[in-house]
Amino acid sequence: MKRALISVSDKTGVTELARGLVELGWELVSTGGTYKTIKEAGIPVTYVSEITGFPEILDGRVKTLHPKIHGGILARRTPEHLAQLAEQGIGTIDLVAVNLYPFRQTISKPGVTLEEAIENIDIGGPAMVRAAAKNHESVVIVVNPQRYSQVLNYLREEGEVPLVMRRQLAAEAYCHTAQYDAMISQYLFGQTGERPGLLTEDLILAGNKVQTLRYGENPQQQAAFYRLPGYAASGVAGAEQLQGKELSFNNLLDTQAAWNLVQEFTQPAAVIVKHNNPCGAAIAEDIATAYRKALQADPVSAFGGIVALNREVDGETARELTEIFLEVIAAPAFSEEAKTILAAKSNLRLLVMPAGNATVFPYDLRVVGSGLLVQEADTREITAADLRVVSQKQPTPEQIEEMLFAWRVVKHVKSNAIVVTKGGVTLGVGAGQMNRVGSARIALEQAGEKAAGAVLASDAFFPFPDTVELAARAGISAIIQTGGALRDEEVIAAADRLGLVMVLTGVRHFKH
Repeated sequence: MKRALISVSDKTGVTELARGLVELGWELVSTGGTYKTIKEAGIPVTYVSEITGFPEILDGRVKTLHPKIHGGILARRTPEHLAQLAEQGIGTIDLVAVNLYPFRQTISKPGVTLEEAIENIDIGGPAMVRAAAKNHESVVIVVNPQRYSQVLNYLREEGEVPLVMRRQLAAEAYCHTAQYDAMISQYLFGQTGERPGLLTEDLILAGNKVQTLRYGENPQQQAAFYRLPGYAASGVAGAEQLQGKELSFNNLLDTQAAWNLVQEFTQPAAVIVKHNNPCGAAIAEDIATAYRKALQADPVSAFGGIVALNREVDGETARELTEIFLEVIAAPAFSEEAKTILAAKSNLRLLVMPAGNATVFPYDLRVVGSGLLVQEADTREITAADLRVVSQKQPTPEQIEEMLFAWRVVKHVKSNAIVVTKGGVTLGVGAGQMNRVGSARIALEQAGEKAAGAVLASDAFFPFPDTVELAARAGISAIIQTGGALRDEEVIAAADRLGLVMVLTGVRHFKH
């Protein structure tokens, strides 16, 4: 008689699996709550202690860690192994249906203690899963309840689960345990106050699927969205969608880009993003004014854009937001009046964003071929105390404040990046050009006559004085840049000759 061991935390479909196996003539062995569920459904099942001859001990910490369980799982179906089992009075186990203690759900509960989390670290479950997966040529391992019906269909129609499917189920099982261990590791690192190191010899990272996306950047690309367990819910991964269509791959990218930038400011701020670059950003005394200024910065590009606001959306702001086609509005809250007004735009996605730092996950990951680049997130902040004035002309307090605003924006623009601002509003943004003077031309042309008296920020140093000369002709009064070029002296001399203020940050913000 074939025998199955069933011990699951997630009881979804377990009685259907158990009943289907018994109807096929299988014997069932089970533990704890799973045994009770199967027994109460009127399905014959044997308690694991009857097999091992040993009771559960240590508050259930030890129940399946026994040779009569692991011998039955790990034995190859060879005459030698089967003879050893017979000698020890051990029967084979031909199917293992196991999923693990709900560690992720436990640590997600508000106020969960370390002791509670520790008690939800499964030991026997992963051991059985890994043993069955290792011996998948002889044993079927099922960790996903959605696979139960497929396994039963194979058993009914073919009498066995084909090897290729058993191998696939084994691969899923190792993913299950690997993710589980990574989640525990990330949580325990957090308990020590340390962040998990992804720059170590081996990279370990777990993720839980939030949703399957309609497609990726383009319709021919499949895509999905994952959340990283063990980290505080941040950005789009922790957002609550109030209304609107499902979020797309591009929506998620652009919303996170907008949210990262708007979180740079303590004053009421608004950011509008298109294609991962800000086309408008502004600060003001109130959120409605900030949004109006951000929109006026580039109303053409704002059409179909993503808006991020760092204050609650009130009725006044909501009315302004309905006057142009937008894809997403992200904010920490929406007033009831704002919700009512915005409900008229049923496809418009409203996201309530979690409070806190936008970059709780402290790394940036990029795929290159079959490799993965990992770097620390660019979280370096620059204050007035960090600035080094290198021009003969000294900046006014107002210019310093404006340059810091421009610097926070340029950090979030694709390199090569140039941003022109005045009065806490972007006037021109030059992004992603192959040379810096090209980005400057775009930003200054967009700013037009408003560039007179404005400031210009560059995400990296100027290799030549040409950008400074172009800025001066447009009427720029002050420049903030990284510094450190071979021709710094020529660049600074050009600023002095043209009567511009120039300050250096000593920090570069390339964003490829």
